Amino acid sequence: MTTLRLILGDQLNPRHSWFAEPDANVVHVMMEIRQETDYVRHHAQKILAIFAAMRDFAAQLKSQGHRVRYVAIDDASNRQSLIGNLDALIAHYRAAAVEYQAPDEWRLDRQLAEWAAGLPIPCRMADSEHFYTARGEAAAFFGARRQWRQETLYRHLRRQHGILMDDNGEPAGGRWNFDADNRQRWPGHPPEPDDARPEHDHSRLLQTIVDAEVDSFGQPQADALRWPLNRAEALAQLRAFVEHALPHFGAYQDAMSPRARRLFHSLLSFALNVKMLNPREAVDAAVTAWRRGDAPLAAVEGFARQLLGWREYVRGVYWARMPGYRDCNALDHRLPLPRWFWDGDTGMRCLAHAIGQSLEDAYAHHIQRLMVIGNFGLIAGLSPQALHEWYLGVYIDAFEWVELPNTLGMSQFADGGLLGSKPYAGSAAYIGRMGDYCAGCRYRPKQRVGADACPFNALYWDFFQRHRARLAANPRLALVYRQLDKLPEAERAAIAARAAALQANLDTL
Repeated sequence: MTTLRLILGDQLNPRHSWFAEPDANVVHVMMEIRQETDYVRHHAQKILAIFAAMRDFAAQLKSQGHRVRYVAIDDASNRQSLIGNLDALIAHYRAAAVEYQAPDEWRLDRQLAEWAAGLPIPCRMADSEHFYTARGEAAAFFGARRQWRQETLYRHLRRQHGILMDDNGEPAGGRWNFDADNRQRWPGHPPEPDDARPEHDHSRLLQTIVDAEVDSFGQPQADALRWPLNRAEALAQLRAFVEHALPHFGAYQDAMSPRARRLFHSLLSFALNVKMLNPREAVDAAVTAWRRGDAPLAAVEGFARQLLGWREYVRGVYWARMPGYRDCNALDHRLPLPRWFWDGDTGMRCLAHAIGQSLEDAYAHHIQRLMVIGNFGLIAGLSPQALHEWYLGVYIDAFEWVELPNTLGMSQFADGGLLGSKPYAGSAAYIGRMGDYCAGCRYRPKQRVGADACPFNALYWDFFQRHRARLAANPRLALVYRQLDKLPEAERAAIAARAAALQANLDTL
């Protein structure tokens, strides 16, 4: 009696209990389908890396004696939809049962649940065996609280899992949070570590994808793909990060520079989000380095916060608030994306670099995403839904469960303050403080108005003027409004006029 087990493209975990022993009665099903390449327009490198990693995973399973049915994008029998292929495979194998691991995206979870409810054979959902928390655990933890805060859940999980805790149950070093130590501007040294990731030539696979008429954007880098394609490569990348980058990660995790693409970031999010790597392994490796004296506590705590704190937190928000969360637009922002989101051709040097790097590498680090690209989108009034689709498509590590709350909640304040306590808006002063983009830019970072003034300045102050009724009572913004109110009325009017002109001509900036 054959059982079909579905493996999605972000479920490439060879240590899952499904694969403990080969079973001749189990067929593992993997598929490359237009349903998944086309629901938003994706970066070519993202499609290529996921397909290449899926094919590598299928080959591993076969080499271990597992039965695998792999449906390639160009197979004649490929229905190009999840349910169409599953129905055909059930009939082909005369399957007596179907199993699938819990999807991380709401649309797939609903699609499979509704399909399973109408099946004449048993269908069971298994846990993905990946996260620290269950889907609904954050919602249960916060209960009926109107506002959720990452810090509260983070401390709870630190205690629960004994991470960076001393023998008395207190946080190591006497502090829960070392963010104040992790906001340094990178002066150009220590140097960015060498990129030790292997290069994969997947030119033939790219041609197959192109021939299948899959639409995409960005540079595929098919002849030198650098993303890990299996667990062994992901573990090697983790070891390299811990040894060469983690010691400096904390101090410069918020720094930005056109002289460095990665700085000291791990670039492990793709491997984590397709489950080649478990977050516990990454956190444990960093903590071990601290205990050995090979990395400072501030760096290790900052890294652990990203995985144990933020990653689990946004997942909790996602499952508690979907499907309505996708439509949140508390500030009623509706402007379309400027055309340079698709080519990086803008005179604003910070945005040209951050977007250009995103298009070239399918990657930018979190401050580039939040405080350059997202910050501009917020203060300019771009549609949060349009930004969501762009972020979801452009980044190699973007899957809706993690990307959507980060974009709509953290970056765009579109949920009205559920996920974050204030809008993450900044003027040119912030960008200049954390990076060296402003030198050589055509715009002047210290000017608010005028043709040469940095657009971030007028848009920043106008953002707070436009949304005074909603934001002025927020205690975390009291200083901003005091500064705004000190500006002469004529200057506030000039700022509003400059901002309106910028918003009307975003494509030309």
